[in-house]
Amino acid sequence: MKVAAFIAAQRAEHGVSHATACRALGVSQAWFYKWRARGLSARAGRRQRLDAAVAAVFRQRGGRDGSPRVTVRLRQAGWRVSENTV
Repeated sequence: MKVAAFIAAQRAEHGVSHATACRALGVSQAWFYKWRARGLSARAGRRQRLDAAVAAVFRQRGGRDGSPRVTVRLRQAGWRVSENTV
């Protein structure tokens, strides 16, 4: 888990303030707020969409298909993806 995600998780799970978590981990609050305000990277966005597509194909096939068949179906749907990624 990355430092910024850990700080956010501490707030959600334990009620630890961002300021306290930043101070304890030795990072500036400005850095944390900058991280929180940025959007998803192109890679992370694609990965989220791919995860949703994999889950949809898996559900459509009744949970029977493994990664080789899911990969084939994703490629038929226009995804450029390897079996290892699935």
